[in-house]
Amino acid sequence: MELNILTLVYLVASVTFILGLKMLSNPAAARKGNLIAAAGMTLAILATIFLYEDAAGSKLGNYTWIFAGLSIGGVIGTMAARKVKMTAMPEMVSLFNGMGGACAALISIVEFNHMTHQTGGLSDAVDPVTLLIILLGLIIGTVSFTGSMIAWGKLNGRVKDFSFPGQHLLNNLFILITFALAGYMVFALPEGLHIYFYIILCLSVFYGVFFVLPIGGADMPVVISLLNSFTGVAAACGGFLYDNKVMLTGGILVGAAGTLLTILMCKAMNRSLLNVLIGSFGGGSKATAGAKEAGGHYKEISLSDAAMVMSYANKVMIVPGYGLAVAQAQHVCHELEKTLEARGVEVKYAIHPVAGRMPGHMNVLLAESDVSYEKLLEMEQANEEFKTTDVVLILGANDVVNPAAKSDPASPIFGMPILEVEEAKTVIVNKRSMKPGYAGIENQLFFQPKTSMLFGDAKKALQDLLAEIKNI
Repeated sequence: MELNILTLVYLVASVTFILGLKMLSNPAAARKGNLIAAAGMTLAILATIFLYEDAAGSKLGNYTWIFAGLSIGGVIGTMAARKVKMTAMPEMVSLFNGMGGACAALISIVEFNHMTHQTGGLSDAVDPVTLLIILLGLIIGTVSFTGSMIAWGKLNGRVKDFSFPGQHLLNNLFILITFALAGYMVFALPEGLHIYFYIILCLSVFYGVFFVLPIGGADMPVVISLLNSFTGVAAACGGFLYDNKVMLTGGILVGAAGTLLTILMCKAMNRSLLNVLIGSFGGGSKATAGAKEAGGHYKEISLSDAAMVMSYANKVMIVPGYGLAVAQAQHVCHELEKTLEARGVEVKYAIHPVAGRMPGHMNVLLAESDVSYEKLLEMEQANEEFKTTDVVLILGANDVVNPAAKSDPASPIFGMPILEVEEAKTVIVNKRSMKPGYAGIENQLFFQPKTSMLFGDAKKALQDLLAEIKNI
């Protein structure tokens, strides 16, 4: 009876995951969807702890250890989530995703040792299918963990881009040897399984590190999404090992969602996943090569002039970027929006799919300041509206508004769809300096006749601009 109840709970939890994922596709329902999925996971965890029985009818036991681990992890997770700044959100996502990969890898290690202990170390007594799932969980989970840790380090500046001639060939060699050894273990079941197992573990660690190290900064949102899908697949392997339906379902959903998001982001950049992984831009010495080609002179605009232009505009489009997140200026930006609307100005936001450092970074940032979701326009919608826009205010965005993506075949970002802000009548760009963006590429937009630069920290600049507008 208890087993049937547990199965029913797993079914309910799986349904909450699907509902939560569906609601995440709508920004207005995303928060509620996240809470529903979290409630389903909590239910599944508690049901497993108290209702699970093995074939002999024994329950889990070890409640002290289980709840000690849950308490410690819960406290750390809650504190991290409450204290993290929006600028550090991408790093936290990478860190937590890496922990999921590490858990999946540890499950494989534990189950491998358990399996070989049960068979007395006899290779011919090992189930090849179980061994295959264990090895897949080990490889994918380890790559996800080590890759996510490198991504975390790169996002917070602790790890620099690193590449050398032939690195991609070395990466391919690592992964080929890894899967060749895994295939040999599964089909040949040789003596000394432990030796091969831990060689595969080491190779997976090296591959995860060198897989992410050379990838440029501008491609990090895609990499984070891809690593997230890896973690989901590794978790699904763990669910298969434990015959745990809810773990299997959750892992499949995460893996599928991460894969689809990765494909969509690659499409938004007009690049294949293979090109992202082996032809990355940003961070390298060639990244600033376009600076001289951009050339020309830029002009600055005073706060009073910017305030005057925006106050008497019919339509203003705001393009948020990482500079807005760094300055924690989203609340001031929303106040500026309300002030302009009170003067009869139509205000909307143009969101590029890969703006920021993680998928949906700008959406999350603006949601924190209660910006209406109806005002957030996707790239295709925004590009249609730029033609009838009087003023575009760019706040820290760089590569996603660079016309070189359309006009310069030699540019590393050539072919990437961008926000076509140059179609508007006036463009005001807020930046700290004329330094290139995260991809390290000079922006030709800054030197165009209709573009004016408003230098300074985004929060301070917006506060001063808001004060000027109120004085008009």
